[in-house]
Amino acid sequence: MPAQKRFKTIYPGVYYIEGKGVGSKKKEKIFYIMYRKNGKQIHEKAGRQFQDDMSAARAAKIRIRRIEGQESSNKAKRQAVEAKAATDANKWTINKLWDEYKACNPNIKGMITDENRFGNYIQSNFGDKEPRNLLPLDIKKMENEWLKTKSPGTVKNILELLRRIVNFGAKNRLCPSIDFTIQLPEVHNEKTEDLTSDQLAKLFKEIHKDSNIQAANMMKMALYTGMRRGEMFKLKWEDVKFETGFINIRDPKGGPDQRVPLNQAARQLLSEHPRAKSPYVFPGRNGHQRTDIKNQVNRIKEAAGLPKDFRALHGLRHVYASMLASSGKVELYTLQKLLTHKDPRMTQRYAHLHDEALKKASDVAADLFQEISKTESPVPK
Repeated sequence: MPAQKRFKTIYPGVYYIEGKGVGSKKKEKIFYIMYRKNGKQIHEKAGRQFQDDMSAARAAKIRIRRIEGQESSNKAKRQAVEAKAATDANKWTINKLWDEYKACNPNIKGMITDENRFGNYIQSNFGDKEPRNLLPLDIKKMENEWLKTKSPGTVKNILELLRRIVNFGAKNRLCPSIDFTIQLPEVHNEKTEDLTSDQLAKLFKEIHKDSNIQAANMMKMALYTGMRRGEMFKLKWEDVKFETGFINIRDPKGGPDQRVPLNQAARQLLSEHPRAKSPYVFPGRNGHQRTDIKNQVNRIKEAAGLPKDFRALHGLRHVYASMLASSGKVELYTLQKLLTHKDPRMTQRYAHLHDEALKKASDVAADLFQEISKTESPVPK
């Protein structure tokens, strides 16, 4: 291909060729500059007449700046961009660590929720930073900003996810560990729900009246066994061991599988519960694992006149735990096992009920001895 004709300009070292405009058939000038740097002759493009608003005078100024070292050559600029890209590729930013974390934990529980937390809060504020560039003050500022519109529990979960990502990178030697601990805000939202005897009686009345056997029996199971909603959704008939008297609990709150006793009330309920063509005890649509039953259980709750803030299934789990603790017949360690709590501190919310039962038992002993003391004959002088 023949070389294109060069047109000189009035400026030394500046020439142009004629070419077609970008996206247009109209001709435009393409300016080039020539200069010598470190003993080498350099020819490079300065810009296009219309696209870059380039002129011979502007090209001449660019040439002078590059001769004087005030501006890098095109080649040097390309090399800098390539070097930066190579460096960035080796940087383990929070964004990159998050992608690697997801790849290594494809089936982790709650990933969809974590995806939302990362995308809505972490990515825009810390995504492009490496863990070593995180500052406690920056994190504290964002925490305060989030607390203006979000609950302490939500903010705690966001920061916990950030901490998890950073720890994942350090544990797998992808990046250095940070030299401070990401502090989580205190959350005081432990709610222990309870029902009076009258409320329980009304609830059972509405449960027996309701036509939805799945919702009714799930509410009974929550009361009889203290099982969580998600555990009942996952419950399969193969997990119900009638012969050994236990129920296998799959993946309780992300922990190892556990089991709880199949007491007489739960045994009778499950024995009479209808079996569909599904492996699940409480199946959802088309026999698949159930994902929701909120509307059905809330309808029963409202019919029984229970408080609006009472949670129809999780609240019944609290009722189960409260009744056992207040009976004085169940130790807190045993209650922890029945509730499949990984952390004993979770069970401590019921400690005051257990203490009250112990006090009442002690008062019974005192009353008995006082009665005996009244009937004893006086000791002769």
